[in-house]
Amino acid sequence: MLLVHGTWVTGAAGGLAVWGESLELGSPPRSRSRHRAHPFAVPPEALRATLLNADPQDAEPQDGDPSESTDSALRDVLAKAADAELALLLPGTTRAPLPSPETGAEPSRRGVRLGSWATPGVLLPPDAALAALAALTDPDPDGPWAPAASLRYLSLLAGHACDLAQRGRMLPQLVTEAGVPAARWRPVQTGADAAAYRDFGAAMPPVCRAAEPDAGVGPTLAAALDALVDAAARALLPERLLQGHRPGARAPLADRWAVALTAADPSLPGAPPAEVSALERALTAWLRAAHDANGPIRVSFRLVEPLPGHDEWRLEFALQSAEDPSLYLPAEELWAGGQLPGLPPRPDETLLAGLGRGVRLYPALHEALQVPRPDAMTLDTAGAHDFLRQAAPLLQAAGFGVQLPAWAGRKAVGLKLTTRSRKGTAQKAVADSGFGLDQLVDFRLDLVVGDATVDAAELAELARLKVPLVRVRGQWVELDERQLRAALKAVGGRREGELTAGEVLRQVVDGGDEDLPLVEVDADGMLGDLLSGRAAERLSPVPTPPGFQGRLRPYQERGLSWLHFLARLGLGGILADDMGLGKTAQTLSLLLAERDTGAVAPTLLICPMSLVSNWQKEAARFAPGLRVYVHHGGGRARGDDLPARIADADLVVTTYGTALRDLGALRDTAWGRVVCDEAQAIKNSGTRQAQAVRAIPAATRLALTGTPVENHLAELWSIMEFCNPGLLGTAKRFRRRFQEPIEVRQDADATAALKRATGPFVLRRLKTDKSIISDLPEKNEMKVWCTLTPEQATLYQAVVEDMMAVIADSEGIQRRGNVLAAMMKLKQVCNHPAHLLKDGSRLPGRSGKLALLEELASELVADGDKALVFTQFAEFGALLQPYLAAHLDRPVLWLHGGLSKARRDELVDRFQSDPEPMLFLLSLKAAGTGLNLTAANHVIHVDRWWNPAVEDQATDRAFRIGQSRNVQVRKFICTGTLEEKIDAMIERKKTLAAAVVGTGEDWITDLSTEQLRELFALDPAAVG
Repeated sequence: MLLVHGTWVTGAAGGLAVWGESLELGSPPRSRSRHRAHPFAVPPEALRATLLNADPQDAEPQDGDPSESTDSALRDVLAKAADAELALLLPGTTRAPLPSPETGAEPSRRGVRLGSWATPGVLLPPDAALAALAALTDPDPDGPWAPAASLRYLSLLAGHACDLAQRGRMLPQLVTEAGVPAARWRPVQTGADAAAYRDFGAAMPPVCRAAEPDAGVGPTLAAALDALVDAAARALLPERLLQGHRPGARAPLADRWAVALTAADPSLPGAPPAEVSALERALTAWLRAAHDANGPIRVSFRLVEPLPGHDEWRLEFALQSAEDPSLYLPAEELWAGGQLPGLPPRPDETLLAGLGRGVRLYPALHEALQVPRPDAMTLDTAGAHDFLRQAAPLLQAAGFGVQLPAWAGRKAVGLKLTTRSRKGTAQKAVADSGFGLDQLVDFRLDLVVGDATVDAAELAELARLKVPLVRVRGQWVELDERQLRAALKAVGGRREGELTAGEVLRQVVDGGDEDLPLVEVDADGMLGDLLSGRAAERLSPVPTPPGFQGRLRPYQERGLSWLHFLARLGLGGILADDMGLGKTAQTLSLLLAERDTGAVAPTLLICPMSLVSNWQKEAARFAPGLRVYVHHGGGRARGDDLPARIADADLVVTTYGTALRDLGALRDTAWGRVVCDEAQAIKNSGTRQAQAVRAIPAATRLALTGTPVENHLAELWSIMEFCNPGLLGTAKRFRRRFQEPIEVRQDADATAALKRATGPFVLRRLKTDKSIISDLPEKNEMKVWCTLTPEQATLYQAVVEDMMAVIADSEGIQRRGNVLAAMMKLKQVCNHPAHLLKDGSRLPGRSGKLALLEELASELVADGDKALVFTQFAEFGALLQPYLAAHLDRPVLWLHGGLSKARRDELVDRFQSDPEPMLFLLSLKAAGTGLNLTAANHVIHVDRWWNPAVEDQATDRAFRIGQSRNVQVRKFICTGTLEEKIDAMIERKKTLAAAVVGTGEDWITDLSTEQLRELFALDPAAVG
């Protein structure tokens, strides 16, 4: 598999360097520089050919190649690309860079450092780069190449640039490139666009800066977006802005500049320096003024619809906090002396200045400024529609607050699909095992305007009136010509008849088209159960199978009925119950229930290695009648022995790594079902691991995960593509239809459509829902504040002074590495001086955190309790284990990534079964998921992993079904240090933590040097 990367190369006009690596295809290139040759790099000619899905030996496609028309645009772009050799700064060893994460290869953990590698590639100018990123379609999972994270990132950035250009969110500028003035377009980013820019900065893959080690995230992202917006603007404006004769070299600079804004050559050689300086100042002031509305307090507009029988709309003015929109002061209250936290000294001037800027975007606002204290203006219906369609988007994009009626912006016209089962089948839908997706049902399509169903005559009358804003049965709706044309066309089409249940299902998932979406579904029988999204509640629960040793809870029986229901229809699903609600038990009960009905095909279960023993033991405990074969390790069956072992099993358990290695053999077996546990392991659809799992054929598929979406909606598509291949369309269509509208624009219609499309196939229950589980004890979380000893404070300050000097003198990837190193060192100081110094020195009396842990641990074991103690540092756990064991005179177990599977199982068994009070020290990475440790009723996070989801997963080792006592969770934080400050930052942004923080701590490296200095600074109150 060839991975294709994209790296932005800054310069006078920017550019995109595309390079590839492969563990099979590449051969070491000959380096023409002092940098070492990248051993996995692909030569430029092979890279071009592979991108076009051609033979690497022949860069041109053969006659009759079906991909010829699809790839023609990409082929034209690649033909313009020049060969290049880039010096990329990449992490690796002295022998080779680390393999890309998408390869699925396990990287070396020893001797990793940054090194410079000479890498051949193809270099595209911005216009060609924009075309290339647009032309690259989603590759075939079984094809020869896959886009790496960097290329996918740049593709999204290119789409954002095109969106800015199409919405007019750009201004012309005059810049100097290599000493020559040039006409360029630059983005205007305020409001939601500014937030999107910050998100792009947080999400930038490090390899995007590998070719520019001296550039940080900000300059690299700004250069990339500037170049892409300029290219998008020139593609959008192919004609000259000024007509008439083309100005010559002696013409006024302004005329030459205006022509160069759309010319192939943007440069303006020979321009007089004084004229360049004057025009540049004026244009820069224009760009700066466009960003002025993006302050902490902004002017807000609120459109209020008229009372019934009236035609007077009211547009109210207000001041609003940009950070917290709930802080809102209407202008009427402002003039009466009202106050708002954070108001400037003269709020009246802020309001009037903001309204003055708003006039540029909404000229009608000028009428309201004729009075000394404006608080609102009155509009007729035509004026209200003009505000909705024209002014509101411009004002919002410029950073103003805009509040519209709930119905504004939604699709006014849609379709309602009604289906009815044939006589007798509604009652048989669940009971009759012969009922399936080929069953015929009667259907009818109705037109919906707003919330009302209308007939063809009413629709024709609305079209005749040609009024864009109308009341339909008491509700205001917006009607545009495209929607009306689509609706009138639908009236003349097939509106009722019969379809198979499968065809109805595909229509629901497809959701209609952009102009005429499917907004409502009314179905009975099997389809009603399935499409309701609440099938588990609507179906009669399947009782606990006779072979199940134990009793399923009511919600688990509902889950079993849902799983059984989907399986008989040949559909896959995602069991996304919260961690600890018994996904394992529900899955095992499903296998027993199917075996009782005569199903004999074996089930393949794929899980992380740490969960193999868990599945083995849970099957022996709950379903001893199931024949289980563990296909893992050096002694696993191979060759002709494997089919016989599988034939003798009901459940075959293997790991993701083994499934990838033994894909050929596993793909040749007729599986009844493939189950993926911890299915977030296949959330990245481009990895070899995810592709291998999808390639294993089965009658049905089931994904088990407590986190179906961790960071992006593309993860949901990847898991759904495993469960029901092709149901959500291609990744490209999913991105265009759902991901971009929801993630970028928070589109409510797209959100509802995605929920309707995926709801039938996702079952999600939470532990916190008392209607689901009422007897689970409480989880009480608290922060425990620790102080530093004088020795810790001295070390902390020394690390800050030393590392800030290093950070200030570094840029790009080196700076990110230095920030992470500083953060790790400071966290080690907070733990214990010996943790940082690694000198084997004594532990007592030198750490406030350790003293508190000793005291707390003594109380816990004295009370007869057990506790889990998590640390992200294996070396710190190795220091703590013998010390605490001697101090407590009680067992202190220690589980880390270096232990064998047998030793891990032994430790878990002892902790769960031994009644003696004890501590269980655990490495967060090695034990944060998959383990059942309900013997503990205390959880202590000694040092923090700054991602709430990771900590919650670790806590849920104890807080899960089987826990009979309240669980006390303590999170240690050293006051006055970066631990306290990062905790405060996350608390302020709790709703964005998953998206901003992601799955690690790299987001901290994007802070400015001054922000880092403030973050790392030691508060005097830190020392106790």
